[in-house]
Amino acid sequence: MNIKLAFLVCLLSYNLFGQIFPNYNERGYLGLTDSSYNRTYNAEVSEGSIDPKEYVVGPGDKLFVAVHGYDEVSFTLSINQEGFIYIPKVGSVDLNNLLLTDAKQRIVTKLSQFYKNVEIFVSLIDFRRMRVSMLGNVPHPSTYTLKGYGRLIDLISLEGGLNPTSNYRSIKITSKNGISKSYDFLSFLRYGIKANNPLLQEGDMVIVDKVDKMISISGLVKYPGGYEFVEGERAIDFITLAGGVLSKSKLDSIEIISFSADGKTQQSSYYPLEELRNSNVILHNQDQIIVRQLPDYYEDKYVFIQGFIKYPGYYKIIEEKTKLKDVLEEAGGVKDNASLKDATLFRTTGSVEIDPEYDRLKTISRADMTDDEYDYLKAKSRQKKGKVLVDFEDLMVKKNSGENILLKRNDVINIPEKKNYVIMLGQIVKQGNIIYDKNFTYEDYIKLAGGYGWRPQKSEVRVIKANTGEWIYADKVKQIEPGDAIWIPEDPPGPKFWSIFTTSLAIVGQTAAIVAAVIAIVVTSRK
Repeated sequence: MNIKLAFLVCLLSYNLFGQIFPNYNERGYLGLTDSSYNRTYNAEVSEGSIDPKEYVVGPGDKLFVAVHGYDEVSFTLSINQEGFIYIPKVGSVDLNNLLLTDAKQRIVTKLSQFYKNVEIFVSLIDFRRMRVSMLGNVPHPSTYTLKGYGRLIDLISLEGGLNPTSNYRSIKITSKNGISKSYDFLSFLRYGIKANNPLLQEGDMVIVDKVDKMISISGLVKYPGGYEFVEGERAIDFITLAGGVLSKSKLDSIEIISFSADGKTQQSSYYPLEELRNSNVILHNQDQIIVRQLPDYYEDKYVFIQGFIKYPGYYKIIEEKTKLKDVLEEAGGVKDNASLKDATLFRTTGSVEIDPEYDRLKTISRADMTDDEYDYLKAKSRQKKGKVLVDFEDLMVKKNSGENILLKRNDVINIPEKKNYVIMLGQIVKQGNIIYDKNFTYEDYIKLAGGYGWRPQKSEVRVIKANTGEWIYADKVKQIEPGDAIWIPEDPPGPKFWSIFTTSLAIVGQTAAIVAAVIAIVVTSRK
């Protein structure tokens, strides 16, 4: 029984997570309805005006007809369930399956037989309501009521959106006459192609399929990702749907990776973009299109310098030629209150360092580490990623050319302000910053801060070095430096009174029980 249950769980997991579905942004489209929304009667259309050359009139539509001549005559008429209107003193007019523009012309022609030398005005003043069905892979398959000028997007909004597994690119609409047509709803959401957001008609069935076949595009296009496969789609049309290629694209060799007929092996074909435009290259299920980038094309070569420099900002460099001192001088040099000692250079480009040992140590507790492992974890956690070791004082003051390194694009140079203070932390009377004096020891700074506070651990006073972040016992530090922090930890407090009291009561109670048991044994033995 357990084996069968495990197999069922595995099968369900595969069905839920085994298949990869499209992941472009428009799949987050929702109708923004809530649970209190009346899905039957509150559907509004997405457009306020209509196109008479697109709208097909039908039973329930209301028309306003006015005849202006010697006398003003007007009518408000409804199309009946047989598709006719009746005009008093004129007769009936058949409007079945007519576009609004044709229906208006037919009414004018009919009225012109009875009214001569007049102006005739015909206008649609209210929509009919119609019933359409939303079926297939949707959250709430059902039949809905829409206004007569409702489009596909209105029905999907009324539905509350589609499922994460729905096929946006092949939504089928079947009319009550049995005529079916598919629509790429994504092309409407992305580019507003109105033909793929059609007007719905009475009795239409909108059927949404589940995604089964896919294609993908990656690289330098506007909208890379996985998409639904559409039978017979050309490669150039799919690239256009994905937003087209970007300016840095390598256009002479766009790669299309396809599976062989047996679905087991893949082969690559390369096409210039112009050839794809002028040929009929058809995509197949599971095809992948890759648009690569031109090397060294429109590649920004800048460094950024910030802090206490005269002219901070971005500076153009020539790789393998521009050096650190060149940029510092171009930026006007450092300000008088700048700290060259604390200046840093960080490199943001290059390979990402992976340290499996550090990743392993982060997952285990201190108790399970050796002392060497713990020391390595601390040292590694203090490491500043991308930091390039440069002595700015040697470079700018001592003119040491060995520190004048070549810069790379996206390097970040930071020149901080001089720290003329020492930071006081922990169990001390006055926490804060004290002006630096090179002649002071850590004990001098503690005195200036008001002395030790409540319950200090005097033997555990540490100095946290500004440059390295290293924690050193204060009595081992030869020289306090600007920016250093002096930390006095708290002596662990003794047990609270109530804890001692309750523990004592427990011990007394246990002792009393033992004494009583011994007395009972003695009394029993004497009897």
